[in-house]
Amino acid sequence: MIKSYDGINGETNSSQLQAQSYVEVEALKSNVFRDACNVFDGRWIRDDSYNYSYPLYDASQCPFAEKGFNCFANGRKDIGYTKWRWKPNDCDIPRFDARRILEKLRGKRVVFVGDSLSRTQWESLICMLMTGIEDKKSVYEIKGNKITKQIRFLGVRFSSFDVRIDFYRSVFLVKPGPVPKFAPRRVKTTLKLDKIDDISHEWIDSDVLIFNSGHWWTRTKLFDMAKDETRYVNSVEDFVMCMVIHVKRAERGWYFQVGNSLKLGLPINSAFKSTLLTWASWVEKKINTNRTRVFFRTFESSHWSGHNHNTCKVTKRPWKRTNGKDRSPVSDMIRRVVKNMSVPVTVLNVTPMDAYRSDGHVGTWSDKPSVPDCSHWCLPGVPDMWNEILFSYLLQKDEAS
Repeated sequence: MIKSYDGINGETNSSQLQAQSYVEVEALKSNVFRDACNVFDGRWIRDDSYNYSYPLYDASQCPFAEKGFNCFANGRKDIGYTKWRWKPNDCDIPRFDARRILEKLRGKRVVFVGDSLSRTQWESLICMLMTGIEDKKSVYEIKGNKITKQIRFLGVRFSSFDVRIDFYRSVFLVKPGPVPKFAPRRVKTTLKLDKIDDISHEWIDSDVLIFNSGHWWTRTKLFDMAKDETRYVNSVEDFVMCMVIHVKRAERGWYFQVGNSLKLGLPINSAFKSTLLTWASWVEKKINTNRTRVFFRTFESSHWSGHNHNTCKVTKRPWKRTNGKDRSPVSDMIRRVVKNMSVPVTVLNVTPMDAYRSDGHVGTWSDKPSVPDCSHWCLPGVPDMWNEILFSYLLQKDEAS
């Protein structure tokens, strides 16, 4: 547009054209600024102001928030972890307006696919949206299911707006399979890296589709190890340190398969990349991106510490530095694969922003206080900000249209 005005000569460059040029160029500048803003480049700021009044909801008043994530109800006294919001350096994230979002989602379906961190974001969004609903009984799980860790599907309907918010548990995204004939005894189950999960057909009919994966792609998750090795899991460190599956000790567990061939010696990072390529191909072939907006959320930083990464120290305030947790090989791989896709997918690169939030984890304030947790997040808390960012993208698209 700017180039076209460069070609206007003095004879035709009227004041009207000049005015039009100014308006359109200024509009273009505005769009460039908005599009160029990296919402994940910023800082956490404490906000107790009336305009924001964090937290955005009371988990005890939300029947869809798991008891294990409601840290305040489980005895956590300092509620400072609920008062922080993410502030990008070059723009602002609009405050979550539940009523406005529900109107935008009227008649639509939002689908989350992934592991327990995806389920946490799903719970967070439902609790946030319920603040805009007067009749709480109009919001219900469509099959009457209770929220559990192992259930494959959960769907909540906001009947007064005809909105569905669904969650599908697919921790690997690809299809689990039976043990092939003549496989070694240590092979309990296989992951078919070239086949998307068989419940994927249920993800297609959606308007917003949010994926996550990576937290189960570790040696400790894939294999049965000695008790002292499985007591604690730090996913980033496991991913880096345990690159090769075929180790001297023959662990029993999940092994990788491509076609009819077992890949017993395939490194975990290579297997995860194969899975992402399978997922990307499925999105390109099956999803109508003119209708469905697709997101992939990156790896969420855990904050285990100690020599064996088995200590969970939840701080009262966010860290001032990321201490190296702002990068993840899982997140880097996700970004590379999405960059090369032929259809639009938005990466929610939460890894750097989550790295600071050593104060936001469940710790010992869960329904099982004897088992510390420096991987999952309290609700309300960090996952709420993921949803505010998610809908800033969606609202931006609507405004541009």
